[in-house]
Amino acid sequence: QVELVESGGGSVQAGGSLRLSCAASGASPSTYCMGWFRQAPGKEREGVATIDSLGRTSHADPVKGRFTISEDTSRNTLDLQMNNLRPEDAAIYYCAASFGFRALTNCAPTAPQTDFGVWGRGTQVTFSS
Repeated sequence: QVELVESGGGSVQAGGSLRLSCAASGASPSTYCMGWFRQAPGKEREGVATIDSLGRTSHADPVKGRFTISEDTSRNTLDLQMNNLRPEDAAIYYCAASFGFRALTNCAPTAPQTDFGVWGRGTQVTFSS
């Protein structure tokens, strides 16, 4: 069974950068979609960025040009480089995974979150003045 553990969250100032990492452990199929999601206080959880096992990436409009999703298959990690952070980026960030053929056909931040069967516990990003 796959387990996901996020790290890298913290407190930043507007315009700053953070790099989130998601460590995956356990046996996993070779066909997958992995993504970063976030949930701000009082708001619904939303997709941020996804990457599939073919290396195709997709980023949500609010983060395009500022965030970059990537994976390191040698270390089994999924990363999210976040630059030019804004106060509205403050949230708990979650890593999630979807497996199988369907994972490739609908791998995007807008994909139904119910497609993602494995979730991490999250890492928090906050802003300091």
